Amino acid sequence: MKTLLMLANTALGGAALALAATPATAQDDSDRAGSVQFKVLGTAVLPDGKITDVNVDLVGLPANTQTEANNNFVPTIAVEYFLTDNVSIETIAGTTQHDVDVVTGPLTGAELVSDALLLPATVTAKYHFDVGGVKPYVGAGAAYFMWLSDKPGAATLPLGVTDTDLSDEFGFVLQAGMDVPLGDKGFGLTFDAKRYFIDTTARWYAGNTLAIETEHKLDPWVLSAGVAYRF
Repeated sequence: MKTLLMLANTALGGAALALAATPATAQDDSDRAGSVQFKVLGTAVLPDGKITDVNVDLVGLPANTQTEANNNFVPTIAVEYFLTDNVSIETIAGTTQHDVDVVTGPLTGAELVSDALLLPATVTAKYHFDVGGVKPYVGAGAAYFMWLSDKPGAATLPLGVTDTDLSDEFGFVLQAGMDVPLGDKGFGLTFDAKRYFIDTTARWYAGNTLAIETEHKLDPWVLSAGVAYRF
């Protein structure tokens, strides 16, 4: 949460500076319908999840075992199409990689999943407000988390674990942010925050035997800032 607050403060500070630097002749956005906005972003992926159920446990996990995926910082791309002057559809492209470690109990620090590569396919519908030179928006949509690869964590190998599997799942996402036009040529700065609500089932196998199966709430915050061009 401390990381989240620091990133939010940085984003808001950047937006304030950009607004102060925006010339009085900023682009008239009354003709956004039919336009496309392309964004290049730096993105912080901050998982906020936990184990919610243990379905199978052949190794005897301590009762208070809890896990957490590490944060990651990645480049992403967003493409947005304006259906009307104020309503748009947006999708993002990018992947993020995470390890999963134990954070409570006697196994604290043990790595359970290594190099889990996630493709968070996301589509949102957004409503934009016209507030002077800043264009704030809110949105909501659907997401499908696809795990492209994952490996057993170092702590599971001595237990005979040979394979790890994280289930692909559907979920939904809420979104808010702002676009800050710079001049009248379609360029601007953009700041975005998303909160996903999505789960996954994690399975660890020893050969063909399912040794552990747990349900995980992921619910990451995804915070982005970058540059935009609308044409």
